[in-house]
Amino acid sequence: MATTPQLFEEPFDADEYIERLAWRTPGGGSKGGAEAFDPKRLLEEFENHIEELKQLDEKIQRRVEKLEHQCHREAKEFAHKVQDLQRSNQVAFQHFQELDEHISYVATKVCHLGDQLEGVNTPRQRAVEAQRLMTYFNEFLDGDLRSDVFNNPEKIKEAADIIQKLHLIAQELPFDRFADVKAKIASKYHDLERQLVQEFTAAQRRCEIGRMREVAAVLLHFKGIFILTVFLQPHSSDHCYIEMEKDYLRTRSTMILQRYYDSKNHQKRPLGGGSIQELKERIRQRTNLPLGPSIDTHGETFLSQEVVVNLLQETRHAFERCNRLSDPSDLPKNAFSIFLLLVEHLCVDHIDYALEIGLSAIPSADAKNANLYFLDVVQQANTIFHLFDKQFNDHLMPLISSSPKLTECLHKKKEVIEQMEVKLDTGIDRTLNCMVGQMKHILATEQKKTDFRPEDENNVMIQCTACHFTRPVCVYVSRQVERVRKSMDGKNVDTVLTELGVRFHRLIHEHLQQYSYSSMGGMLAICDVAEYRKSAKDFRVPLVLQLFGTLHALCNLLVVAPDNLKQVCSGEQLTNLDRNLLHAFVQLRVDYRQARLGRHFS
Repeated sequence: MATTPQLFEEPFDADEYIERLAWRTPGGGSKGGAEAFDPKRLLEEFENHIEELKQLDEKIQRRVEKLEHQCHREAKEFAHKVQDLQRSNQVAFQHFQELDEHISYVATKVCHLGDQLEGVNTPRQRAVEAQRLMTYFNEFLDGDLRSDVFNNPEKIKEAADIIQKLHLIAQELPFDRFADVKAKIASKYHDLERQLVQEFTAAQRRCEIGRMREVAAVLLHFKGIFILTVFLQPHSSDHCYIEMEKDYLRTRSTMILQRYYDSKNHQKRPLGGGSIQELKERIRQRTNLPLGPSIDTHGETFLSQEVVVNLLQETRHAFERCNRLSDPSDLPKNAFSIFLLLVEHLCVDHIDYALEIGLSAIPSADAKNANLYFLDVVQQANTIFHLFDKQFNDHLMPLISSSPKLTECLHKKKEVIEQMEVKLDTGIDRTLNCMVGQMKHILATEQKKTDFRPEDENNVMIQCTACHFTRPVCVYVSRQVERVRKSMDGKNVDTVLTELGVRFHRLIHEHLQQYSYSSMGGMLAICDVAEYRKSAKDFRVPLVLQLFGTLHALCNLLVVAPDNLKQVCSGEQLTNLDRNLLHAFVQLRVDYRQARLGRHFS
């Protein structure tokens, strides 16, 4: 076997190498081979091979030394190149600094030169402008307006600029010497003003908004006009204004809403159309009847604070325009019209629509792993209500506070909010049902009929059955309590948590009554209720804590000695309870009939 470096490449196995060497050596194989085993020949082969390995090692060592020497040499060369590059870089950086200083110097000179040129050019421009105005002034002085700017209707904007400046100059001239020219300039001033008013009115009638804006910008510089009066003068009342305002606000609001739903790739569902499917959906929203599967919105609330802010901003601008443009006698009526549009687009088209969709997406009470995202809808709706109420107080109330429209506005606001609160209450109620349904599913899945009747009463540890179902229920309850706190505000938190806590207690109470209890099973039930009682503390509602405290006391009836039943029933927590309820718990004991416990309630 030729000895080469390739034989020692990874993976290398020394035992396999020796075996292969022995196998290839004549007489070195096993006794059953073609030749008899010859240890001398094998030893000789090993010694020869060891010599070859030494020679190979020396050869490889010389090659390694050669490569190390070459590596050291190249490292030194590379270090010299790096030093040369560093010196070159230092020189380049120095040149860059010098160039930067030179550029800064030149820039300073250029700025100084620019200032000088501007100092020369500004008086020159003023002189040219003065000469131009003197030329136009001479035309008024001669009584012959020859310039094209005063005779070409298309140059009315330029003419207006000139006449305004001449009008200001004329006011500084003495009346006795320049009375005639001052009168001519004033006449031309008012004539151009009248033409601009006519042009603005014509553009308004043609609904040419761009031209109206252009003319209005020129008119604003004339002292004899206020642009809002120009807009309203062609009309005997502000009926035209409020109709235009409503059309504009309706268009803007519709565009904002449509742009939002388009961004969600959502086609708005028609609501209230009267179809059988919609009737079934509305019945399902208000009851727990299983009338078909709920829709899946994938957690989308279809409420956008950005949309709400944009709608409120458009309405705020409308209220401001209404205050400036409306006749005082029509101001409350016009403000109320704008408020109705806000109700239509914000409250009905956006919030109410989202509530309807949210109600449709609430699953039935027996659904498993349901996405209870309606609480997110509640949270966002509460935030929007606050913004809506703030605009009502800040921008609408000042316009209607001293008019009969105040009562009408307050009534409308109350009506709208009450309608939405009904839907919120319905959704919260059905969401609580889903929560309780999920708890019930956990209990039904994990609890066994024999959990409270252990076969070996003596070897059962006194502990809760948390390993089976108590802990999952408690974790689920704590998570839902936290969700309610994040979704509600004010007194609503305690109201909803009270209702959830009462339903939680009712579920556990009814669940415990499904089983029969041995003495040790009763102890296990007491431990379980103690765990539920800890979860009840998360509610921070005295009524819920009281209910679970009473339930804990009731469980004592499952373990107390028969002779002590009457004493326990007379205790502080149980004395005011209905005796039928107490009797029902005692009947859950497996020894109820044997011990004739019923006689204690006769």
